Amino acid sequence: MMHVTKTTIKDIEKENLEAHVELCAQRYAVLEKRLTVLEDEVGNLKKAAESARASMWKAIGVSTGIISAVVSITLIILERVT
Repeated sequence: MMHVTKTTIKDIEKENLEAHVELCAQRYAVLEKRLTVLEDEVGNLKKAAESARASMWKAIGVSTGIISAVVSITLIILERVT
């Protein structure tokens, strides 16, 4: 039995167009699968970023409301004291 190496595969591809075409088809199938996984991961990252941004804006809104309330109460207290 012959040990197949990268060099041997390259030699076979150079000499045999059908082998080259088949190996290219396999390579493209693997690349397509990897690309699909990558696209899914990028989509998941996009969703996570959008969710984080929405949460950040909610936190900013709540913080603004709380700060406004504290400032208003402080002004009311100062007005009554003076």
